[in-house]
Amino acid sequence: MRIEQLEYIAAVTRFGSLRRAAEELHLSQPALSETVRNLERELGVDLLERKRSGAKVSDEGRELLPHIMTVLDAVDRLRGAAGDQHRISRMVRLGTVNTATVPLLIPTVREFRSAHPATQVEVVGAQQADIHRGLLEGAYDLGLVNYLHGDDIPPGFETTELLRGRPVVCVRPDSPLAAMDAVDVDSLLAEPLIVMRSGYVMHRYVHRLLRGRTPSFSYSTDGAEMGKLMVAEGLGATVLPDFSVIGDPLERRGTLTVRPLAGDETDVLLVLQRRHAVSVPRAVRDLHTLFVRNADAHRAS
Repeated sequence: MRIEQLEYIAAVTRFGSLRRAAEELHLSQPALSETVRNLERELGVDLLERKRSGAKVSDEGRELLPHIMTVLDAVDRLRGAAGDQHRISRMVRLGTVNTATVPLLIPTVREFRSAHPATQVEVVGAQQADIHRGLLEGAYDLGLVNYLHGDDIPPGFETTELLRGRPVVCVRPDSPLAAMDAVDVDSLLAEPLIVMRSGYVMHRYVHRLLRGRTPSFSYSTDGAEMGKLMVAEGLGATVLPDFSVIGDPLERRGTLTVRPLAGDETDVLLVLQRRHAVSVPRAVRDLHTLFVRNADAHRAS
């Protein structure tokens, strides 16, 4: 058994397919497939599920993945102790819910890139459940997710609170809702409403806020960034955490504005999570540190 065989399986898990893993590793797909087959023969387990449409990690492979990651973590520690720069020049993969994208994530990634020019950063928008699964399976190094205050945080993760905010109504400045000091539910229901799809924290929040009542018209979208663009184009209003809108380029240019929800004191948390591990690569640690520092600056601004 060779270390690169385990690294190849981890790469197929990370990128979701044999083809993409081969591209990222700069290997031919047949060469990568044959290396994995040799490992499968040695272990007596089919690590990949092969179909005409491509190959991905099998259920048996996913069961073995925590053991594979433990070995790779140990190798990473050995390389680090030997002063190897392998832990610096690598890819960091970040799963994020879209409410975090612009005001915090973009400046953090920009600053990280300046400090780590040899390290690639892949930002993947996903729902919270997919991010949690990806962190546990090793597909993501870090995850940005939202919780409502009082939600249970699942075990198995190191969780750092970055921002705490309130849900706000995001509208255009020429919207009737923008003329209000605070928006009540009746007024919100009278306007077309852009809501997040099921699976997002803000979908759950809005469902709870409306208590089964329905708006005059509604759209459903996959994440805050598309929701903000739809608001900017005059399609309606949306409800997002204040930290997702304040500081956004559309808000800074005056295209969007926010109003509080009348009588609502719900806290929304943006947290940074990573899988519990004995050793964390330096690049991941540095990106984590930048998120915490920039979140502190964002709160102070």
